[in-house]
Amino acid sequence: MKILRQMDAYGLKLCRYQAELFESSAQEVACSSKIFIRRFMNSDLAARMDSEGFFFEATDKGNAYEEIEEQYGKSSYGKNKLSAEELHWLGYIYRYWVYISGRSSKQVYRLMTSDELGKLYFPYHSLDPRQAIERIAEAKEVDLLLDTGDLDRCVRIVREARARHLLIEQGS
Repeated sequence: MKILRQMDAYGLKLCRYQAELFESSAQEVACSSKIFIRRFMNSDLAARMDSEGFFFEATDKGNAYEEIEEQYGKSSYGKNKLSAEELHWLGYIYRYWVYISGRSSKQVYRLMTSDELGKLYFPYHSLDPRQAIERIAEAKEVDLLLDTGDLDRCVRIVREARARHLLIEQGS
């Protein structure tokens, strides 16, 4: 049976950090909220947050914005900004999902873009984060946990293809 990771104090601290980062992005970055979220969720910073030990770094919010701009360049594309409350919730939910599921920020973002998740703010923002994520995953018909079955199947297919290729080469 698959079991989700339990949220703990470290995970909650990560959720709060990301929520505050998203919330203040409305004032701190020139691009739209949608662009910022996409850049963040695919950034090296988010990837480091996905692994243990992120808080051993000295990363304040200002440094985080600078790092994302260094990675992607400055952008003033788009002007639509979400409210501080929506941004806070989006940041919290994304990090919570990453933490309990074992998926990367990129994988969670691919499952649920900021447009899709933003539309769920009003119906789901008052739910417990875990409950909201479970409902979202159920509606999208995705497994909450990182499913290694697909990876295992892909590895098996590649191995079978290599074996067939070797048989063909040996037969020549």
